[in-house]
Amino acid sequence: MARSYVREARRRGLGRRRERIGRIVERLAAEHADAEIALRFRTDLELLVSVMLSAQTTDVNVNRVTPALFRRYRAPEDYLAVPVDVLERDIYATGFFRQKAKAIRGTMRVLIEDFDGRVPRRIEELVTLPGVARKTANVVAAELGHAQGIVVDTHVRRLTQRLGLTRNDDPVKIERDLQRVVPRADWARFPHLLIWHGRRVCDARKPRCEECVLEDLCPSSRAVT
Repeated sequence: MARSYVREARRRGLGRRRERIGRIVERLAAEHADAEIALRFRTDLELLVSVMLSAQTTDVNVNRVTPALFRRYRAPEDYLAVPVDVLERDIYATGFFRQKAKAIRGTMRVLIEDFDGRVPRRIEELVTLPGVARKTANVVAAELGHAQGIVVDTHVRRLTQRLGLTRNDDPVKIERDLQRVVPRADWARFPHLLIWHGRRVCDARKPRCEECVLEDLCPSSRAVT
């Protein structure tokens, strides 16, 4: 599917990816000026834990759990001071609570032992934390003001394929494709723009192409022109 949209962009004369990306970012930024991370947090540690908990659940669900969680757990040591079953109970509603509790406790140990209890900024350091893969590391680094890559979630994958910005399905390959065309200054906000556009307009099953500000730039558009 993604490959045909890359070819379709050329067939429709929409221009190369580098030629379209500036207009795509500009229009999405105007349309979704409020686009930002949906998770609620106050500290670097709360950000890291929130992103870890968001795996395979919704941000809304995580936000229901974290207010009470963060009142109880304020430092890495707090997550290790309670029995694991207590932490599991406190994050139960986010799903996969056993795996997440294990990952969180492992991460806290590494933070204490290797980073003086602080959340690192570099991707290569973040991915050394148990349960922290590149996507999570990218989110954390970007929100801390040190974007070193581009977050690729389901919305980003779907929209970049539909826009003909990539012919790949693998998130790592999609990220590389995007890094080649998206200006580095936009690496942090670009995923948020796509995520909010995906939620509001470019639905997975029924995209509302006739309402889309990118309709004339999108090779997968179904709008009648």
